[in-house]
Amino acid sequence: MNGSNDKPTLLTAEGKQKLEEELTYLVSDKRAQVAERIRQAKEEGDLRENAEYDDAKLEQGFVEGRIRELEYLLKNVEIIEASGSSRVELGSTVTVREEGTEYDETYVLVGPTEANPAKGRISNVSPLGQALLGKGKGQSVTFDSPGGEIIFEVLQVE
Repeated sequence: MNGSNDKPTLLTAEGKQKLEEELTYLVSDKRAQVAERIRQAKEEGDLRENAEYDDAKLEQGFVEGRIRELEYLLKNVEIIEASGSSRVELGSTVTVREEGTEYDETYVLVGPTEANPAKGRISNVSPLGQALLGKGKGQSVTFDSPGGEIIFEVLQVE
């Protein structure tokens, strides 16, 4: 996570804001809550057999690790926005229909940091994301999924 060859963190403005809010919460609130748990556990006496102390120290490690990760991601952010092109690009909202089905699916193409397929946010480096890049309305895309080859028709690009 260091060096001069750091790739930018590709985020939408909304994604950047969410990471900034998480970082603020961790630094201003969560860090203090964990420190208080550690302080209280120390007051209970023998730390060798104190599960609360061990758990609080473990949580502290996770919180500090996440703070470092967020600071790293946010230091080199590149905001992505759809340019209004009729072709799929980072930041585009694209509606597709899987061949043989009658229901549409809508996705926002985002960078890997922000990807959350369950919420319709797919990464530009995922098989579907890569297949969709550069495609326009009416075009078909084929990609390999864990369940086999899937064909989508692009219905709309915003």
